[in-house]
Amino acid sequence: MIGRHNQSEQAEERMDGTAPVSDAVTRVAQAPSGPDPALVYRAREVTKVYGSGPAEVRALAGIDLDLFEGELVVLLGPSGSGKTTLLNNLGGLDLPTAGALEYRGADLTAADEQQLTRFRRECVGFIFQFYNLIPSLTARENVALITEIATDPMPPEAALEMVNLGARLDHFPAQLSGGEQQRVAIARAIAKRPAVLLCDEPTGALDVRTGIVVLEAIARVNRELGTLTVIITHNAVMADMADRVIFLSDGRVQRIRRNASRAPVNSLKW
Repeated sequence: MIGRHNQSEQAEERMDGTAPVSDAVTRVAQAPSGPDPALVYRAREVTKVYGSGPAEVRALAGIDLDLFEGELVVLLGPSGSGKTTLLNNLGGLDLPTAGALEYRGADLTAADEQQLTRFRRECVGFIFQFYNLIPSLTARENVALITEIATDPMPPEAALEMVNLGARLDHFPAQLSGGEQQRVAIARAIAKRPAVLLCDEPTGALDVRTGIVVLEAIARVNRELGTLTVIITHNAVMADMADRVIFLSDGRVQRIRRNASRAPVNSLKW
């Protein structure tokens, strides 16, 4: 069943994309260090095709990937590499054309729309480049939109405090800076206590200084809540803040780098 579950030396691995990689080899190459991390996502030969004939676009061309509980992963690649398509498939916003995609052993490709809706509502938090806040609601009220329908939410005030907006609870979006609005969006995403946080270019609309504050908030959520966090970006600077960096190109995983340790966000060289 797809639904809520309780969350209880630099190395590189190259994926040639031409032949299937055995599950055992893939698991060893991709697993983060530490004792028996829980597998959250398993993708094998995931393909996504849009259109047909001369207009066919192969956005994903055979993705093999494992993602584990508690890790922070950066999906890095240029525009058109398949980052957003992969994120949409992981989040149940779209489904593969072919291949296997599992969430905690449940087959997402076999899920109907009602099951996918439940999966998105209970298991996944989304953070997009643009904040998508409701202008007529305060920061607290924007977050409460989620907590009112979640099964085990944290109070809106606690979510906003986690992103250092405890003093801005009753401010409207127009009264907040761009970075503060994005942090409200983060609070909204985490308030339902999702197992997975998917971030699509979360600093793309922000200046460097503000982007650092937003990334620090995301890193804190990952560290303190143990949420599997996936950030997609074309900005290589973010790579050092991750447990693993997955390089995408032409719809394939080209290589995976495991960082010996995470760099603090404020130490990143922009």
